[in-house]
Amino acid sequence: MLSRAAWSLMLRKGGRGRREMHSPEAPARGEGKMPPYANWYAQRSYPMPEEPFCTELNAEQQALKEKEKGSWTQLSHAEKVALYRLQYHQTFAEMNRRSNEWKTVMGCVFFFCGFTALLIWWQRVYVYPPKPITLTDEWKAQQLQRMLDMKVNPCALALASHWDYEKKEWKK
Repeated sequence: MLSRAAWSLMLRKGGRGRREMHSPEAPARGEGKMPPYANWYAQRSYPMPEEPFCTELNAEQQALKEKEKGSWTQLSHAEKVALYRLQYHQTFAEMNRRSNEWKTVMGCVFFFCGFTALLIWWQRVYVYPPKPITLTDEWKAQQLQRMLDMKVNPCALALASHWDYEKKEWKK
């Protein structure tokens, strides 16, 4: 939550909303439009935008708009759909339709996971030094045998207490 001073400064600079007056003859958000479409956002949560989707009409569309002012029973289904498309960009079914964007996202995720795996493999092969000899299984076995031969730490819970020195095997 912003403090009152930060909020007023943000509003003064034009961020997050604007405080300004406009005349009735000027369009509310007409600046920066890209003809023939308005600054229009199709959202399920805001289905009725301030402006129609298509603002600049050709002769055929203007004739259809004039015909709209009459009785709607005289309009064909195609004309009603064309009028709907002038006002709105998408239907609710089109807004709710699933997109295939998840395929792109998953493709990028798998690509970067594969690239990371290749990078790790390359580092293990070419960058890191080879493992020290003390980490090999043979060395560990020899070290364990040496500890048992020296009877290292023959306490009740230690390693040497679990070794049977006469039979040369682990106690059961």
